[in-house]
Amino acid sequence: MSITITPIKPAIGAVIDGIDLSDIHEQEFDMIKQALLDYQVIFFRKQNLTPSKQVALAKGFGSLHIHPIFPHILDVPEIIVLDSHQTDLRDNELWHTDVTFSQTPPLGCVLHAIKVPEKGGDTLWASLSAAYDDLDDDTKAKLQSLNAVHDIRLSFPKERFGQTAKDIAKLEQIIKDNPSVIHPVIRTHPESGRQGLFVSEGFTSHIDGMEKNESRELLDKLFAHSIQDKFSLRWQWQAGDVAIWDNRITQHKALFDYGNAHRIMHRATVNGDVPYFKAD
Repeated sequence: MSITITPIKPAIGAVIDGIDLSDIHEQEFDMIKQALLDYQVIFFRKQNLTPSKQVALAKGFGSLHIHPIFPHILDVPEIIVLDSHQTDLRDNELWHTDVTFSQTPPLGCVLHAIKVPEKGGDTLWASLSAAYDDLDDDTKAKLQSLNAVHDIRLSFPKERFGQTAKDIAKLEQIIKDNPSVIHPVIRTHPESGRQGLFVSEGFTSHIDGMEKNESRELLDKLFAHSIQDKFSLRWQWQAGDVAIWDNRITQHKALFDYGNAHRIMHRATVNGDVPYFKAD
């Protein structure tokens, strides 16, 4: 079967057919890595990945991250389990770039759909490079000198993740182990060199050194700007789908619109590096 790549939108996304991700060859993986740079999020239908195979696929991009909060598969700790019947997943209904509360946010993620609702549960992705490119020159110049604070507490508050004394103690330790960090508002992609916004409502609390109201106004404008339809796509999951996205230059939002229906996703997260801005 020949390999085909079908773009979804000019700004972001492509579907790749003709690859079995559980038995991938070096040439195919090189093509996937290039497609990820070109399209920022890529999708594969009808995949049958065991957790160990998913780990092997993700490790092709680098070492893997262990999430401090979400549960994982017992004997495969690199795979976190996003199970709507076990974990409060409403934090995923905020637009966010994963784990930017870390000094070295992830390079990307490999997400495998295990069980999906009959209706709802779509995920949206947006290109932060396309959003940056669309800004006027004066705004770009202003943002290039700014840094922003990222805080784990925005998406993991005590009122949702501290229901028991044990949970509160665990969350307090996690917050202590993950203090707020500062990243540039504009991030230079380390491979493509493209510039992209690097703020999201899920983790960015404020602009460093800026007056509170001015910071809030600027961030709200950037948040609204970056999720416009022309920069984003909406993926309707089927069981067996795999999505791979470049976390350095995208943000995403998982819709929690399926009530008590059951949704299970397995995610492997690839470690990244320290974000930086380098002028063109």
